[in-house]
Amino acid sequence: MPSRKAHNCYPPSAPGSARGSTNKIDHFTMNQQVTPIKAVVFDFDGLMFNTEDIFEAAGRILLERRNREMTPELLSVMMGRRPHEAFQFLVDMHEIEEPIPDLLDESREIFFELVPEMLQPMPGLHDLLEHIETLNLRKGVATSSSRRYLEDLLSRHDLLHRFSMTLTAEDVTHGKPHPEIYLAAAEQLGIAPREMLVLEDSEAGTNSAAEADAVIVSIPHDHSRGHDFSRAHYVAERLDDPWILDRLTHQ
Repeated sequence: MPSRKAHNCYPPSAPGSARGSTNKIDHFTMNQQVTPIKAVVFDFDGLMFNTEDIFEAAGRILLERRNREMTPELLSVMMGRRPHEAFQFLVDMHEIEEPIPDLLDESREIFFELVPEMLQPMPGLHDLLEHIETLNLRKGVATSSSRRYLEDLLSRHDLLHRFSMTLTAEDVTHGKPHPEIYLAAAEQLGIAPREMLVLEDSEAGTNSAAEADAVIVSIPHDHSRGHDFSRAHYVAERLDDPWILDRLTHQ
C-alpha cells in the first residue's frame, strides 16, 4: 500500500488504525485549534540510533551460546521496555534458569563489543535536531535504558549536551507502556503533555506517550513494522519526515 502523506493538518482527533510504516496516518484536522508544540522528546533505542540492530545481534549471540534462538517475535515483545523487564520475556520464552542480572551483564558485554562497528544514527536525526534548534524548541530524551548507557552512546556522537532533559529507567517506577516517563518529561520541561511532541519507534513507547496525552509521531523500523501504532497522531518513515518539520514550524 502506498504511503499517505499529510499536508497542512495539525491538531489531534480520534485515533485510527495503523500497523507498520507503510500506512501513514494523520489524526489532525483543519477545523480544530492548534496546540503549539513547546518541546520535542525523543525515545532513544531504535529511534535515534540503530541500537535495535545491535540488540538483535547481541541477543542472537547470547542465545546461541545456550543453543537457543533469537526470534523476531521475542525481539518485538522486548522492545521499548526496561532491561530487566525485557529479559524477563527472554527467560520465560526460552525457560532459561540463569539469573537475569547475569544475562544482562553478558548481553551488555557483547553489545558494546559490537557498537564500534555497528552503531549509526537513524536517518534524518541530525537534520531534525538542527531544525528543532533553529526554532528554539527544547529537546529531551525519555528512554527505557539506563543513564550510563544513554550518556555513553550520546557522547560518542557528541549529542548529550544538545538535550536539556534526559530521563532513563532509573528515574521512573514504572516502565513503558506506563505513561510515567512521559508525564515526568512534561513536568521537567514545565509544559503540559499535549504541548510535547514525542517521537517513538515501538508500540510500548507509543502507548506510553498516548496515555500521557502527548502528541505522538511513531517511526517504525525493520524490527517494529508489525507493531500497532494506531494511537499515534502520525506514522512517519524517518525523523526528518516533512510532516514533522511542518508541524513544528507552522503553529
